[in-house]
Amino acid sequence: MFETLGHFTYRHRRLVLALTGVFVALGLAWGTGVFGSLANGGFDAPDTEAAHAVATIEQNIGRTGTDVIVLYDGGAKTVADPAFRQSVESHLSGLPAADVTGTKTYWNTKSPVFVSKDQHSTYAVLTLAGADQEARLATFHRIAEKVGTAPPGLDAKVGGEIAVFDEVNTQTEHDIVRAETISTPIVLVLLVVVFGGLVAASLPLFVGALAILGAFVLLRGLSAVTDVSIFSINIVTMIGLGLAIDYALFIITRFREELAKGNDVETALTATMATAGRTVAFSGVTVGVAISSLVLFPVMFLRSMAYGGAAAVVVAMIAALTALPALLAVLGHRVNNLRIFKQRRTATEHGAWYRLAHNVMRRPVRYVVVLVPVLLVLGIPFLSAQLGGVDHRALPSGATSRTVTETLQRDFAGAGGSDIFVAVRFSSPPADPAASLSPYLESLRQIGEVDNVRIGGYQNGVASVVVHTHYTGQELPARAVVHSIRAVAPPGGTQAEVGGETAAVIDLLHVLRERAPYMAGFIVLVTFVLLFVAFGSFVLPAKALVMNVLSLSAAFGAMVWIFQEGHLSGVLGFTSAGFLDATNPVLLFAVLFGLSMDYEVFLLSRIREEYDRTRDNTHAVALGLQRTGGIITSAALLLIIVVAAFSTSGIVFVKMIGVGLVIAIALDATIVRALLVPATMRLLGRVNWWAPKPLVQWWSRYGFRETSEAPQGWSLSNSQPDGLVRR
Repeated sequence: MFETLGHFTYRHRRLVLALTGVFVALGLAWGTGVFGSLANGGFDAPDTEAAHAVATIEQNIGRTGTDVIVLYDGGAKTVADPAFRQSVESHLSGLPAADVTGTKTYWNTKSPVFVSKDQHSTYAVLTLAGADQEARLATFHRIAEKVGTAPPGLDAKVGGEIAVFDEVNTQTEHDIVRAETISTPIVLVLLVVVFGGLVAASLPLFVGALAILGAFVLLRGLSAVTDVSIFSINIVTMIGLGLAIDYALFIITRFREELAKGNDVETALTATMATAGRTVAFSGVTVGVAISSLVLFPVMFLRSMAYGGAAAVVVAMIAALTALPALLAVLGHRVNNLRIFKQRRTATEHGAWYRLAHNVMRRPVRYVVVLVPVLLVLGIPFLSAQLGGVDHRALPSGATSRTVTETLQRDFAGAGGSDIFVAVRFSSPPADPAASLSPYLESLRQIGEVDNVRIGGYQNGVASVVVHTHYTGQELPARAVVHSIRAVAPPGGTQAEVGGETAAVIDLLHVLRERAPYMAGFIVLVTFVLLFVAFGSFVLPAKALVMNVLSLSAAFGAMVWIFQEGHLSGVLGFTSAGFLDATNPVLLFAVLFGLSMDYEVFLLSRIREEYDRTRDNTHAVALGLQRTGGIITSAALLLIIVVAAFSTSGIVFVKMIGVGLVIAIALDATIVRALLVPATMRLLGRVNWWAPKPLVQWWSRYGFRETSEAPQGWSLSNSQPDGLVRR
């Protein structure tokens, strides 16, 4: 199959490149417009009690959230000063009535919560026109300049839910540009070091650009039929560029090896596709399966990451298997042109990686006994992980909308807590809703940590009960308040559902816990099957899964230590919320599992190739590591550079993803691939290649082996662990 693909891309190289050019034009003209078609947020779980409660209240009574908050600071003036009031009301009256459908201030509510403790500041709450968040965001963009222009004598800052989302979007676009600006020059320099010349070094970046543009095209198409989060762009850029570079690195390296043997260009390309191309295809499918498992969660943010990640992987894989070989066919030996320096040649058979492998395999028990506990100890902090939602602290310190929220929490009595909303639906409309609800409200007031309870409105047989607590929506004690509210029986003849920020987090965690086993089972099962088809073994997939769990646990432990406990917050520039974003461990599990298998497939492919040739397990492991160790290390370093650039993001949960990936990739490429894999494969010996007898026979006939026949001196057998017996 892959040999045929190699012949095809060589013979039709100009057609393939012409079609690639058309695809690039489509990506530039249409795909880059994806930013304007993506949605915001998406961190809440739909079809939950919290979601139903808010939807019921908003459909029957009115908005529960605060679209826009304008914070006014009078300096020396106090709120009691008539000039202060005149400036504020004049400023608000200048906003289009069609865009601002409601306004709450101190003067039209008489509520003291609108006045700061020092009496020098106040705020206004604006309700924007629009049936959903996207429509309200568009409304905000129309009035942003007017609402953000401070009235005479006052200072004004804009915050609120819509303003936060808008600032997150702006920050995301800025972060992507900055990450690419930082990583691309460094990656190019490292590629020149790896390949020794500019022509070969530029090809991985070409494939990376194709992967990103192609993923943009797919995402924009998907956004026409379903909501796709703006944050999917981050995963597209990270995974698309990183994997494209990895795949190109392996294919170009193998192509140059084949040319160095004296093969003509077509033979070299065909051999490359039959070996490295096959490996890239299996790697792409494995990584794509892992990331696509996120669609099992009904959370828009995670589904979007599945769409973006899978799109990036698929396009990177296809580009590496079609456009890149076609370009190599055109270049031929010119792939080595524009040399900056002459590469230092190392011994092909017995270089540093070969010696390292033999050193490890002489003492395999020692390495396993030492390294496995080290990884387990690194993962211990994850046992105390606390998970939460996303709030204003996701933005960098000093961001305007974050500053507004922090000022309200600090300077305004009663504005620092959070509201919990209870939607009470009557089976038949009561004559006096307040009287009917009075015993229920009194029961809610008896709950500890509840400051006040009031009826927020009544319409169409639905009452909104607002419970205020001094805890903010993301504080862990607020969850106990929600659980207590849900435990209170509603009045007879009614149904009650509890919503709000805290309730949404509780329900999100429940959904994640419920779906996580299905996701993990899906990844493990499909990965196991794919690795068996690739290598004909039941032991190697099981070993790979165990290795992945070890490296993942260490990475998760580091994430808790850094982001939950706040270590390195000054260095990395973030504010610890005391918990991890609940979606991050799930996202990182899928992405890291896929990337770990990426390097596992590359290493085991060369080991299997040598094992099929020599039937010497120890020699095959050492030679496989010798031929891939440098490339895997280079690929991991390049991927770390790409991902690390995103750890500079101003959005905290994007920073978490970047830092988590860097730690996991570093551990995987060093401790796991270079040390634990050789040690465990030496201990297992020929058992590495064991599979049940019927499946050995099936794989011998239909599996994706590097060679279609048994090695010289051996014949196929289903009575041996590796399916072969000496003649």
